[in-house]
Amino acid sequence: MDINFNKNEDFNKLLLTELKKKLLNVYKGGGDAKIEKHKSKGKLTARERIDYLFDKNSDSIEIAAIAGNKMYEEHGGCPSGGVVVKIGYINNKQCIVVANDATVKAGAWFPITAKKNLRAQEISIENKLPIIYLVDSAGVYLPMQDEIFPDKEHFGRIFRNNAVMSSMGITQISAVMGSCVAGGAYLPIMSDEAMIVDKTGSIFLAGSYLVKAAIGESIDNETLGGATTHCEISGVTDYKAIDDKDALDKIRNIVDKIGDFDKAGYNRKESMLPIENPKDIFGILPASRSEQYDMHEIIKRIVDNSEIEEYKKDYGKTIICGYARIDGWAVGIVANQRKVVKNAKKEMQFGGVIYSDSADKATRFIANCNQKKIPLVFLQDVTGFMVGSKSEHGGIIKDGAKMVNAVSNSVVPKFTIIIGNSYGAGNYAMCGKAYDPRLIVAWPSARLAVMGGEQAAKVLLQIETASLKKKGEKITSEKEQEILESIKKRYDAQTSPYYAAARIWTDAVINPLDTRKWVSMGIEAANHAPIEKQFNLGIIQV
Repeated sequence: MDINFNKNEDFNKLLLTELKKKLLNVYKGGGDAKIEKHKSKGKLTARERIDYLFDKNSDSIEIAAIAGNKMYEEHGGCPSGGVVVKIGYINNKQCIVVANDATVKAGAWFPITAKKNLRAQEISIENKLPIIYLVDSAGVYLPMQDEIFPDKEHFGRIFRNNAVMSSMGITQISAVMGSCVAGGAYLPIMSDEAMIVDKTGSIFLAGSYLVKAAIGESIDNETLGGATTHCEISGVTDYKAIDDKDALDKIRNIVDKIGDFDKAGYNRKESMLPIENPKDIFGILPASRSEQYDMHEIIKRIVDNSEIEEYKKDYGKTIICGYARIDGWAVGIVANQRKVVKNAKKEMQFGGVIYSDSADKATRFIANCNQKKIPLVFLQDVTGFMVGSKSEHGGIIKDGAKMVNAVSNSVVPKFTIIIGNSYGAGNYAMCGKAYDPRLIVAWPSARLAVMGGEQAAKVLLQIETASLKKKGEKITSEKEQEILESIKKRYDAQTSPYYAAARIWTDAVINPLDTRKWVSMGIEAANHAPIEKQFNLGIIQV
């Protein structure tokens, strides 16, 4: 091992430590005092409920754990978006679970809560995956109602999705384990089956105080909408549970009876571990996002037996395409090569940049994977498409458009791992969030932006100094440097993988060593949903 390997390893392991610290903080929800108060009512926390529900010692992945990070601080914050979403196994059946965290503002819905719930439903719809709702929520967070109530992708979309998912035959089960009020009361009742926990669960359109104010009726919440009312009088719920664990046991029993599903038929063989040590990733990946490295070495530490059958190996070298397996699943890998290479004309090509020949190769490979029904895995470390007169005259826009077209129209499941840079149109061509990857995750080393920090800061500096000069201010070199540092600091914060994850532009920031698990569980989920349409590129410039 050389000195650079050791420096890189130290740097990347520090990034991983930072991730672990952030997640430990997130797992505390509303904090120790709120957790203690919650548990004093005989209730499990959202995470304890999910852990109890899932099979013991089975794999699981958490969606958008960092949602809401450093958002809504003027409202006291919203850790993990006030809701926990995990994909895991219940009686060996893969399911997605959505659990309100009542220790965060009584489980109230912030804008990011709605976005996260909709993302969970999107995953369920795309993969025809059974979904379980563990309800414990005070409803919409009223101080921000204008940002969560009326729009298409706001609170009401949840119930529209309930109805659509039911028509699609996707299993939905709800357990009311705390408050379930106002519009939120429709979610469990629009599920296939609903249960309620006695004495702690309640469902009503308006609570006792509002009922008194609205119609003058005096009634307590338990009589108004408790378990006995809804299981014996209204018939709103199907099962009464004596406590949280009893409700979760009932869910496990129901899921246990679900029949088998139609499979998409993705190819899987016995899983084999990589021959090359995956932990070497920390030493291979440079500390600086501008440094070069060989993406082949990363791929070897992700794929089974460290083997990849490379497609057009000696053509379009700034994108690596090839067939491999991850945890036994056949995959097509599309990865940005991050070292300087030479093309057939002996011309130097920059690593991380997409050239015409690379875009052309990737387009053909994506089409091949669609024909063969092979899921696609994109490994992003891309600064964008090549610019300049030579590239423009060579039709870089046309070739880039072909690649974007292929990614957009791909019908096989796509999975995106942001390893390093994810800049500009490179993000789009390499299956960014806008291109419907089934799952999209980032390593702690990732950066997402329209362009790199240095370039962006210089452009923004020109704009800001020009504006100040128009106002008559004199800009010294010291003042210019001060402005530049301020811009760069702000821009760097916005390109952080945590900034993206907080807004659910990605599904998670993950330990690189968990990449195989995320891809494998993602393909397993996708295997629940047979492909229903043909791959068609439509009209493209040849």
